[in-house]
Amino acid sequence: MRNLLYALGPMLFDSLGIITFAILLAAGAGIVPAVVGGTLVAVAVIGYELARGHPIAALQWISLASVLLTAAATLLTGDPRFVMAKPTVVYLIVGTVMLRKGWLNRYIPPEQMALVGDVMDRFGLIWAALMFASAGLNLIVALLFTSWWPLFIGVFPLASKFGLFAIHIAVVHFIGQARLRRGEVAMQPAAAE
Repeated sequence: MRNLLYALGPMLFDSLGIITFAILLAAGAGIVPAVVGGTLVAVAVIGYELARGHPIAALQWISLASVLLTAAATLLTGDPRFVMAKPTVVYLIVGTVMLRKGWLNRYIPPEQMALVGDVMDRFGLIWAALMFASAGLNLIVALLFTSWWPLFIGVFPLASKFGLFAIHIAVVHFIGQARLRRGEVAMQPAAAE
């Protein structure tokens, strides 16, 4: 349970902008208020981390930049298609960043790297695959099922990520416990974040 809470905190914190966007959109606030709300929260998250002197992860910078660019395009043109296309572009960028070995290291306690670091690296690739699949699915829904897009974006991104997160935590825990019972420790240097 401790490991779940350790990982869940940064994941929720990193996702506050998109969570705010999804909640506002699902509540019927409209695309522009949802974009503004999500943008303000994403900026606040980065500002909070900077104020605390914490390093900002690459995924957080990418998320903030994409939120700011698409928010500006949407607000300047009044065209919601920028917002609808944004997730596809973001998922492709984020998926590409997630191909980098060691990006998940911040989500587990450092003392567990020797035990499950290799499993975390494999899950990094699974997360990247989810991002690429989400990019394709978002584009399909945005272009072919436009009227369903607000419901899709309000439910699928969070549901798929939290679903994979639950599977990820369960598998890492199971493998870690099995290795501890067998006295195994995957001896490998911790990958840099």
